Amino acid sequence: MATLVPVEEYVNTSYHPDREYVAGVVVERNVGELPHSRAQRKLIRSFGRFEESCRAFAFPEARVQVKSDRFRVPDVTISLGGEPEGRYFTTPPFLVIEILSPDDRHADLMEKIDDYRSFGIPWIWVIDPESHRGEIYTANGMKEARDGVMRTVDPAIEIPLPEILS
Repeated sequence: MATLVPVEEYVNTSYHPDREYVAGVVVERNVGELPHSRAQRKLIRSFGRFEESCRAFAFPEARVQVKSDRFRVPDVTISLGGEPEGRYFTTPPFLVIEILSPDDRHADLMEKIDDYRSFGIPWIWVIDPESHRGEIYTANGMKEARDGVMRTVDPAIEIPLPEILS
């Protein structure tokens, strides 16, 4: 049985790599493999071109407090309008991106997506470096990026998967 950790202890502890927090349990994340890391690096670089035009700023592995007792750590978080205040996100960012690792479980991913949607994050991207596929989640459901382009609306952001995964 997992040892329950108070929220205050979690937010004041540094983990390497950072971990998520779900109802008192500190949860390890699958990270560290090169395809995952490479995709994360390329995504952050790709979002650089949207900083001026859309005021979209990319943050790698930033904590997002989705509920009072839940913190998620997306691979990349996109904020609009400038730098957020505080130590972690407490209001819904514009977009969160999860890059799959071979050991990720579907049920765990769906739980994260449910947390993101419940918190009010309008755009959620899931990118699979192994299959070179992407999924886009919104309040209206999931849509596979069949044309190979990850997108948002308002502002319009488009990033081709080959740019991230090649």
